[in-house]
Amino acid sequence: MGVTSAIVLFIVIWFMTFFVAIPIRVKTQGDLGQIVPGTHAGAPESHHLRKKAFYTTAVAFVLWVIISGIILSNWITLEDFDWFYRALPR
Repeated sequence: MGVTSAIVLFIVIWFMTFFVAIPIRVKTQGDLGQIVPGTHAGAPESHHLRKKAFYTTAVAFVLWVIISGIILSNWITLEDFDWFYRALPR
């Protein structure tokens, strides 16, 4: 795996983890009973994005190390997914 592939893999893992973390512990205006006129009751009042981005980075790094280790150790290769013998020249 090259440097560019490793960076792209980390970015993909980071965004997937961030999208999972965004709805966790969100307090909406409807939950707090303080709905601002002109906004939806489901609009977030406190979202803690900075804290979620920090935790996402830590979790994504751990996942990236595990996935990169699997890829670099050749524990799972392209041949494992080549069920119809189309990916690799024979």
